Amino acid sequence: MRFQFDHLLTVTFTLFAVIDALGSIPLFISIKEKSKGQFNAKKISIISGIIMIVFLFAGQQFLDLLGLDIKSFAVAGSIVLFLLGLEMILGHEIFKGDNNPELGVIVPVAFPLIAGSATLTTIISLKAIYSQLEIIGGILLNLFFVYIVITSLRWFEKMLGPGGIIAVRKIFGVILLAIAVKIFSSNMGAFGS
Repeated sequence: MRFQFDHLLTVTFTLFAVIDALGSIPLFISIKEKSKGQFNAKKISIISGIIMIVFLFAGQQFLDLLGLDIKSFAVAGSIVLFLLGLEMILGHEIFKGDNNPELGVIVPVAFPLIAGSATLTTIISLKAIYSQLEIIGGILLNLFFVYIVITSLRWFEKMLGPGGIIAVRKIFGVILLAIAVKIFSSNMGAFGS
């Protein structure tokens, strides 16, 4: 398959919609507050990129090796998202990071927020239509955007103010719960058959 610029744009916008870095801003701010200065945009982008590119080349084989399917993977990711949504709404810390604030950046930011089950499932689906080079290009463009969003969090915090951040966090917590329930319910049907 030859590289085509219009295919790159399609892949990029598809991943942009799934990753939804703009919609995750309240969650990024919330996790950044807990991370004690360990919220490194470059590290988050690199780790997310590694996860996505490894999954592009070996994701399906890895899941097959473990005897898992994409739906099981999506259900597990939805449970993590559900817990994140509860944390945002209730204000109680669920993800403790094993007393290591740096780990709190990898889980849940790099995975499952950026390189989550929806993103990884989308990458596998895109392989059926687009070349690996087009998908890698789309991943890299999205990681650049994620990096820009994360490095701009302080600006978003100033724009929203403390009360605005709390209100937006609660609203997006409910949205995250709804997304988690939708992912969970749409993938649980496969286990009944």
